[in-house]
Amino acid sequence: MTLPTPTLHTDRLRLRPFTAADADHLYTLHSNTHVMRYWDSEPWTDRARADRFIAMCGKVADEGTGARVAVDRAADGAFVGWCGLIGWDQGNRSASLGYCLDESMWGHGYATEAAHALLGWAFDTLDLNRVQAEADTRNAASGRVLEKNGFVREGTLREDCVVNGEVSDSWVYGLLRREWRP
Repeated sequence: MTLPTPTLHTDRLRLRPFTAADADHLYTLHSNTHVMRYWDSEPWTDRARADRFIAMCGKVADEGTGARVAVDRAADGAFVGWCGLIGWDQGNRSASLGYCLDESMWGHGYATEAAHALLGWAFDTLDLNRVQAEADTRNAASGRVLEKNGFVREGTLREDCVVNGEVSDSWVYGLLRREWRP
């Protein structure tokens, strides 16, 4: 089942399907060591990774397992980052939320706003009952984004990944339909 990638609008942002023109922005984002410091994958060193990421976004939509969207600032079209739902499980009505923003866009509430828009689409269009997210325990800002959207910290995955050569813990967050505040 194909899952059409949505185009969504908020007061300050536009969430839209990726295009090939986004590759340079994606490469800049994912090659930034500061942006990637809490990720369990190394910063990109090969520009072709951006093209593969965009192709994977199309494949995920074609397979009906999720939707990843580029996020632009509405006022000037500046690339903010991306937000996505993956692992959509129709039977259990669940999916996982993720996002990554350009460092220059941090601290403006864009991650919270983009996630909120995508969550609204997910609960309304996909009829989800649960959305899960994970954040490195050292990434307090990501935890705040999730909590502002109503997520509840449900537990800690101890030493569940290696980040930049260091064993790291992750917080697990959950948001249930009955807790969602559009």
